Amino acid sequence: MTSLKKKILLCLIISFIVLFAHISYKHSSSWSGIPVLNYHQVNDEAHNALTLSSYEFNAQMEYLYQNNYTTISPNQLVDYLQYGTSLPPNPVLITFDDGYEDNYRIAYPILKKYNFKATEFLITDFVGHNGRYLTWKQVKEMGDNGFTFASHTLSHLFLGPATDDEILYQLTKSREAIEWRLNQKVEYLAYPGGAYDQRTIELAKQAGYRAAFTINFGRATTEDKLFNLRRIPIFNSTHTLLRFKLRLKFTQIIIAMQECKVILNDWGLAQISKWIYIP
Repeated sequence: MTSLKKKILLCLIISFIVLFAHISYKHSSSWSGIPVLNYHQVNDEAHNALTLSSYEFNAQMEYLYQNNYTTISPNQLVDYLQYGTSLPPNPVLITFDDGYEDNYRIAYPILKKYNFKATEFLITDFVGHNGRYLTWKQVKEMGDNGFTFASHTLSHLFLGPATDDEILYQLTKSREAIEWRLNQKVEYLAYPGGAYDQRTIELAKQAGYRAAFTINFGRATTEDKLFNLRRIPIFNSTHTLLRFKLRLKFTQIIIAMQECKVILNDWGLAQISKWIYIP
């Protein structure tokens, strides 16, 4: 393909993205949905996609604070989605998966500095039994200060290949462990690895959950079913703060770009799809 043809095709692709995003803006509630941020680790030792430095995490929380965001709980989010209950201005739900100890040591003080709260999805068998994860004492302190704790199963079992009995055991016992330790009802689940299907959803309902979160990219909207709520995964990379802002503010455009890449790949234009950068 000549350079001119490549430029023409790229212009067509960009035009398609802009048009798709415009249509989505007019017809999709994703623009007015609630951002649910999905974090994992926050420390200055590990260097991988799921670990933000303390500097990066603080910069993101400072941005939310300076732009008048208000952190909410899963109860507030689901009440809004299910019943239309009002939310504070600029709501955002901050979530952490797995329950790493650095969430207490590093992320927790930063969140307190900005008077923010968050939700921790715990792998309950790891709590207090592995130095990389929270202790129940730390969980109790955070819970006493407004944090919400919910289930990420007992052992981070991928639920798709598991039997019904295995899934029910993982979901029920993890919920009961948190309820026993914190003396509060646990109604929310994050699927390990984001893996779920209709069978998993039905078993989660049977196990006593009110809603569940995926790692599917997007905002939580009134169009979502309560057991496949979308989130915005936050990764470590170059220009992390810029990517954070783009993911937070332009969620629907990024979804359009992702769908455009899929279409191009389906058309056998994988080389062209690589030109589209997903923040």
